[in-house]
Amino acid sequence: MSRYLIDKFLYTVDRDPDLVERYRDDPVGTVTWWEAERANAVLNCHTGEASTWLRFDDAERAALSTHDYVKLFELGAHPFLTLTLFIAMFERDHAEPLAFQKQYAARLAHFDLPYPDIAT
Repeated sequence: MSRYLIDKFLYTVDRDPDLVERYRDDPVGTVTWWEAERANAVLNCHTGEASTWLRFDDAERAALSTHDYVKLFELGAHPFLTLTLFIAMFERDHAEPLAFQKQYAARLAHFDLPYPDIAT
C-alpha cells in the first residue's frame, strides 16, 4: 500500500479543475489513466523525470474508482486531501451550505482516536 501515491493522486487531481470534472464523471477511467500516465511523474520536475515502480494496490484502486473516501481514510489517505477534492466534486449536489461536509463527517464518525496513520 502506498499512502504517498493515494495522496499524490488526490493532490494532483484537486489542483486541476478539468481533472476534478473528469474524476467526477469517469472515476474508473480517470484512475486508470492517472496511474498509467501520471503516477510516476516526479512532481515539480521537468517532464523527463519519472520513476517506473509506483502502482496502486487493488484496495486503493477500488476506493479511488468508487469515490470511497471512507475507505481512503481507512487506508491512511490524508483527510484534508480527501475532503478538499470531494468538496470540489460533490458540494454542488447539496442545496444546504456545508451539507457535504456534514455527510463526510457522519460517514467517518465510526472512527475512534487514534485515527489511521497518515504519515507517508
